Amino acid sequence: MNLSAIDRSASSRLTTWLVGLVLGGALWVAAYSQLAAFADALVGALGLSRATAFGEAVHFFFYDTPKVLLLLTGIVFVMGVIQTFFSPERTRALLSGRREGIGNVLAATLGIVTPFCSCSAVPLFIGFLSAGVPLGVTLSFLISAPMVNEIALVLLFGMFGWKVAALYLGMGLLVAIVAGLVIGKLKMERFLEDWVQKILAGQVAQTAGEQISWLERLQAGAAHVREIVGKVWPYVLGGIALGAGIHGYVPEDFMASFMGRDVWWAVPAAVLLGVPMYTNAAGIIPIVEALIGKGAALGTVLAFMMAVIALSAPEMIILRKALKPTLIATFAGVVATGILLVGYVFNWLL
Repeated sequence: MNLSAIDRSASSRLTTWLVGLVLGGALWVAAYSQLAAFADALVGALGLSRATAFGEAVHFFFYDTPKVLLLLTGIVFVMGVIQTFFSPERTRALLSGRREGIGNVLAATLGIVTPFCSCSAVPLFIGFLSAGVPLGVTLSFLISAPMVNEIALVLLFGMFGWKVAALYLGMGLLVAIVAGLVIGKLKMERFLEDWVQKILAGQVAQTAGEQISWLERLQAGAAHVREIVGKVWPYVLGGIALGAGIHGYVPEDFMASFMGRDVWWAVPAAVLLGVPMYTNAAGIIPIVEALIGKGAALGTVLAFMMAVIALSAPEMIILRKALKPTLIATFAGVVATGILLVGYVFNWLL
């Protein structure tokens, strides 16, 4: 086959890819925009009502599962293409060492404008890792994205005023930045799963810079999806199933019974109670409002809220595919310490 024929073949395949991407992107957007309607229809077809705890749990599962899988697929594909422009070594060099603190601040700030729940933030977290962004920086984003976003801030502002919203913003960013810095300084990359370490070390086939064609870049993105989504999806399903089961049964009266008590253990108890639960900022704010209305202390309730959206058990299940237990335990311990501090500070000041 001569060179001209090879060029025509490559051009034809690129055109096919581009057409497929346009159609696939349109389907992705259409599917993402209809997630609520899809979940409503399935719950209705099963003869269930969202007014019941079981119906709400089933609706949550049918809504969140396709949402997280769509995000995972789309983000991992984009990061796979981006990775062909920047080798992991170059990306790490840009964000490591003296730049790491700036990287943590930028990652935490990015989390404010990405209104993801903790499980939805995991795909971007994995995408950052696969692009060679330092572990501590990616964890700053993972903490900030669910905990300190515009939805939480707007709702807090509407219910409690700008002082509470501003204090929450400052404390949440501080937790995300400091936790990421601490874990980054501990150099815990060895506690990433082997397949993630290979990506970080550049042992998985990497193509860098200007030497490859757009066709090869798109193929690299697709390969990235097969490699990462193929490993993670069972953990996504398991984590969301657990979260859905707990989501339908939120014991507000029981929680309010001790959250309003002026005892030192109320804040740690609220954090421990929040870990098994799972929802996003928009979902937890009404619960926060109900608890406050029943006499719970604001700092204790906000610590509970932070634990639910930044330390959820479903999130840990999904992260387990990328992180070893030692790193998960360290991440949870550092973040929990920051959340406890937030709870005590709010109770002391307000």
